[in-house]
This record gives sequence, C-alpha cells and structure tokens, in this order.
Amino acid sequence: MPLSLLSLAVAAFGIGTTEFVIMGLLPDVARDLGVSIPDAGLLVSGYALGVVIGAPLLAILTNGLPRKATLTGLMGLFIIGNVLCALAPSYDLLMAARIVTAFCHAAFFGIGSVVAADLVPRQKRAQAIALMFAGLTLANVLGVPAGTALGQWLGWRSTFWAVVGIGFAAFIALLILLPSNIPMKKGRILTEFRVLKDPQVFLAMAISVICSASLFAVFTYISPLLSTVTHMSPHAITGALLLFGVGLTAGNMLGGKLADWRLMPSLIGALVVLIAVLALFVVTSTSMIPALATLLVWGVLAFSIIPPLQLRVVDTAHSAPNLASTLNQGAFNLGNAIGAWVGAVAITHGIAYQHLPLVGVALSCVALALSILSAKMDGPLLATAEERG
Repeated sequence: MPLSLLSLAVAAFGIGTTEFVIMGLLPDVARDLGVSIPDAGLLVSGYALGVVIGAPLLAILTNGLPRKATLTGLMGLFIIGNVLCALAPSYDLLMAARIVTAFCHAAFFGIGSVVAADLVPRQKRAQAIALMFAGLTLANVLGVPAGTALGQWLGWRSTFWAVVGIGFAAFIALLILLPSNIPMKKGRILTEFRVLKDPQVFLAMAISVICSASLFAVFTYISPLLSTVTHMSPHAITGALLLFGVGLTAGNMLGGKLADWRLMPSLIGALVVLIAVLALFVVTSTSMIPALATLLVWGVLAFSIIPPLQLRVVDTAHSAPNLASTLNQGAFNLGNAIGAWVGAVAITHGIAYQHLPLVGVALSCVALALSILSAKMDGPLLATAEERG
C-alpha cells in the first residue's frame, strides 16, 4: 500500500474524533454553555445534518477541481471549523461551528475513497479504502477516549484545540504524501447527478442507510442497555465500548480484504452473520462475559460491511464516482440519525433494552434483502474483482 494512504488515514482519524468525542463531553459542554444535556446532545444531530447537507453541496463546489487541492482544501475547512468550535462563546455559535466542520466530512471521505482506490491496483481497491477508514475506527478506539479525558481534565475546549493540531498534521501529510497528478474523471455536475437514477446506485446507497440505521438503533442506547440488562458499572461500560471499537477496527480491515475477494457475497455473508449475532445478543446481554464476546463480534461485523458498501457505490456509479461516493457518506449519516430515532421510538413504545437488538435484526434483514436483489441484478453472484472490472 502506498504511503500516501497514511495521510488519508490521519485525516480520517481527526474527522472521526471531532464527530464522536462530543458524546463524552456533553455534561461539560452543557454546564459551561448553560444548556441542558439533551440540548447539548443536539450537537451530535447537528453534525450529522451538516454531513447530509454538505454532501451534495461540496460535491457541486468541488466538481472538476484537482483531487489533491480539493482534499487539502477540505482539511483546511476542517481546521477552521474546529478552531471556531474551540472559541465558540455560546451554544448557538458552537452548533454553527459543528455544522461548518461537518461540511467537509462527506466530501473528504467520498473523494478520499475514490483517490484511495485509484492509488492501488484494482484487486486491492477495497483494502485501500479500508486503510483510509481505519483512521475513523481508530478515532473511536483512541481519539474519543483520549479526547474525552483531555476535555475532562483541561476543559472541553482543549479537546477541540487538540483536534486542530491533528488537522494541521493531516494537512501537511496530504501536501507532502499525496501525488499531484491524481487521475480524475471530468464531467458536468448536473449530468453526474443523473447517475442516481441508476437502480444499482440507488440500491447501494439505500443499503448504506439501512445498515447504518441497524447499527445506531442499538449502539446509540448501548450504555443504558449494558447498565440495566448486563448490570455493568460505568467503568466496565467504558471497557466494553473500547472492546467494541477494537472490533470495529478489525472488521474494517477484514471487510476490505473480503470485498477485494468477493464483494457482494462478502456483503451478503456478513449481513447473515450480523443478523444472527444481533439476535444472540438478546440472550447474551444478561451476562457480562457473553455480552462482551458478542459486542466484539458485533463490532467486527458492523464495520466489515463498510468497505464493500463504499466500493459498491464507486463501482456502480462508475460515470460519477466522486459524486456518488460523497453522497454515500451522507447516506451513512442519514442512517445514523434514522437508527437513533427508530431506537428511541421502539423504547418509547415499550420495547425493553434487552430486546432492542431485535430492531437491529429487522433493519439488517431489509438490508440483506436489498443486497440479494442488487446481486441478482448484477448476474453471477460469485464474480471476482477482476471479473467485475
């Protein structure tokens, strides 16, 4: 794998950290800015909304620009957004700064995925995408706990200043390591949007939305689940989430290798096993050791489907890969919001935390059905990466 992929991973680490670290700092932010914790929690929703809005907007604004200049420019926007977060004197300005920061998210991961795939031989494209996304998974394992600890020690603003430092490191790495002559397909942006009429592109993005919703319908409420059902202490829950993050990281790299081998069969197989594991979680969640083992496997499976889905979008939208890949990042974040909402509705209507994984099962079954449909529309299910090309 070329060293230039490391610069993409560093940037992904910074973006992932700033997206998720706010969850660990909600009490501090709420207290400092004089708002309730639920209001502070809307900073998470605001970021996700910024990603969804920023996806098409940045796709239009960056269309036709050189890829290296675009990625470094997006990282510059990321740095500015986090500086504004660190300096924000009020809740409203912090929300605005979060949305500005989120604008670069979808475009960076979307364009970065295409660039990563173009920097390696065709048979290693999914692994290259997975390597970039490894920065995002490591943000959950390392960046979020470290950022939370720093914010609790020196104040929540110090965390955003630390993320600014990561952003500068990524900016310099992109300037030095990314080649200047990255190939790109030029076209009219309005013409490229027509690719969304392709049933396969639509299916790929729909699967991304539903898979993400399946994850966040359960994961959003994992702390109260582990507290009330598994009877874990707050300290034990922190360790459990760290274990889940390790699973995400391992699953991301595994998914890259499997997708380069057999893309759609790997996606379908991972969803089948994911459904079984989520159903099993209903039983294993009542005891600590089985619950931890299930969390680890769930983490592996949850992110083993990310590289195949991202590559699937790039493959099916071959006439507009940058646009489709960027919009797919918006699809993932839309799924985040939908999943959290579906989980909340389920809990409000009386579903116990122990049975919440069944909501994930139902959503994963829908994703599985759409994946099988998409694979059948392709033709032979066992086509290799070379045969697809």
